[in-house]
Amino acid sequence: MNGQRRLSSFPATSPEQTKAKAETKADANGKSKEKRDHQITDSEDQSQERAEDKSAPKRGSRKQRTEKDKDPNDCESEDKPHKTPAPKRTTIHRPSKKQKDLSQSQEISEGKCEENCASTSRRASVPNNANNVDGNDKQDRAKSKQQIKKNDCESEGKPQQTAKSKSDEKPAPKRLSKKQRDALSFDKEAALESPQSKSEAKSTKNPGSATETVFPEDASPAVSARSSDRQKKSAKKATATRGQSVDDTLGKVLKATIDKLKIKKSERSNASSYVNNITDKVITHLKQNLTWCEHIERLRTGSYYENLKICEPDEFDVMLTIPVERVDIQKFDTAGAFYSVALKRHSKKHALDRFLKEDKTIQASEMLIEFRDAVKEAVEKLPYQINVQRKKPRCPAVTLEVKMKENGKTIYIDFVLGLKVHCASWPDFTKDGFEIENWLGKKEKDNMKRQPFYLVPKYEGKGNAEHDGLVAKDAWRISFSHVEKEILKRHGQSKTCCEVVGQKCCRKECLKLLKYLLQQLEEDESKSSKMASFCSYHAKTTLLHACATRGTDSEWADSQLADCFKQLLGDFVQHLRKRHLPNFFIPSHNLLQQASPSSCDFLANEIEFQLDKRFPIFS
Repeated sequence: MNGQRRLSSFPATSPEQTKAKAETKADANGKSKEKRDHQITDSEDQSQERAEDKSAPKRGSRKQRTEKDKDPNDCESEDKPHKTPAPKRTTIHRPSKKQKDLSQSQEISEGKCEENCASTSRRASVPNNANNVDGNDKQDRAKSKQQIKKNDCESEGKPQQTAKSKSDEKPAPKRLSKKQRDALSFDKEAALESPQSKSEAKSTKNPGSATETVFPEDASPAVSARSSDRQKKSAKKATATRGQSVDDTLGKVLKATIDKLKIKKSERSNASSYVNNITDKVITHLKQNLTWCEHIERLRTGSYYENLKICEPDEFDVMLTIPVERVDIQKFDTAGAFYSVALKRHSKKHALDRFLKEDKTIQASEMLIEFRDAVKEAVEKLPYQINVQRKKPRCPAVTLEVKMKENGKTIYIDFVLGLKVHCASWPDFTKDGFEIENWLGKKEKDNMKRQPFYLVPKYEGKGNAEHDGLVAKDAWRISFSHVEKEILKRHGQSKTCCEVVGQKCCRKECLKLLKYLLQQLEEDESKSSKMASFCSYHAKTTLLHACATRGTDSEWADSQLADCFKQLLGDFVQHLRKRHLPNFFIPSHNLLQQASPSSCDFLANEIEFQLDKRFPIFS
């Protein structure tokens, strides 16, 4: 009943209309089939045997359809509605947007034609006409099928004329997508399993075929290029890994050395208690027994107070200063390292009058004699085992050798006499130095330059050498040890550098390592004679110049200790090769002036050797 109702809903159709619709359907079927033939790859031809073994009708390759169409019995099946099988996902070339739209419109028209023909053949009201239409329809469709097959056979021998697409205009191989690569690998496996595909693979390729034979990926130029790129990347990665392993090894060595150089808190506390007690007793004695030391002050400087002491707390520097207000400073040498100091416009009675010459210059040598004698008298009354060392040439310090009772270790205290000069600004010869604008900032520099500077009685060469009526032993050297202490305390560009809430840097660690390297070389008996011209102040000055050049905290990150230390060593070696290390505050003063070229080259070679061997001297 439902079938009759559905049939009766269609209007009657004449034989001419039925024939026209059948022709339209044949044309549509031909175009659709021709379109599908262009999209079928050689891999579908290779799967013929498997497709024939299955009972369910499946869409075969072009060759399979050709052989099937040659069978005359297949024409009998044309009276049945044609079912379009679902396309396999084995094609490599994707149809363009226009081709998709054309194929969809053809399939819609084909479906309508099939539905009209099926409904017409079932009409009970006109059986005779339906039989005639069926016969004519069969003949027309058979002729159209044969014509299409003939065209297909001809197209196998000639290049098929198709519209050029953008992919045809650019024959360069493109990288396949993941789906296409999966489909290609599936087709390769099927081709290897099929004996027919093996025989066809040996035959020559048809240059005019619609689809080209796909070569293995190893033979593709694009794949070869990618493989070459991967090889280059892997080689670079291996080189970088080797370099990283070297840096990691060096970093571990340096970290282990830093840990070895740390001072225990108990030892630090015990040593500092001795130093403080002895210093207080000496200052008290000086104030009571020397009139010109009535206003003497203590200035804590040196590596211990800068937190740069290494290995053991065995050396301490204490500067005892006499304040002066107005002085006249003149160069004693051309390098600008040493100066003559004269009091000007002072009151008639001054504590230092007894040491003034006629031209008001201060005789440093006479002051040092009284100072040394007073210190020796002070320590004789102390309940400690103290020995005053002999005076070293050109050394202003009074060195005390103190043996501690608790652990039996020996510490050394250097008392240095100095003048504290209160002045509106630093001397003019310092204007080209102290360049910390890009490191600590201009504001910090201006604040530090308002602080007093210090003069220490020190000279070079022979003490009796005279220059403009002044002997060398009465010369003074300018000191900025208090500023150095402030700089190293605020060593970071950020105010929170190396604090709990801030980023940690490796500036001090690099300086400790360089000081330790110089110390180890000096303790070697075979190298000590060549190391006599060098001291830890050369290492500190090198670090100050390096920080002024590389001022950002990121350039001194704690994680980059190995790189930072290598750069610092490179800076120091460069100064040694040139035999020129400017004073950080007085650029005209070369700290390596007294070192011989052979000594500088020796130390530079030793540093490069230790760096190349990853510092065996640290082990």
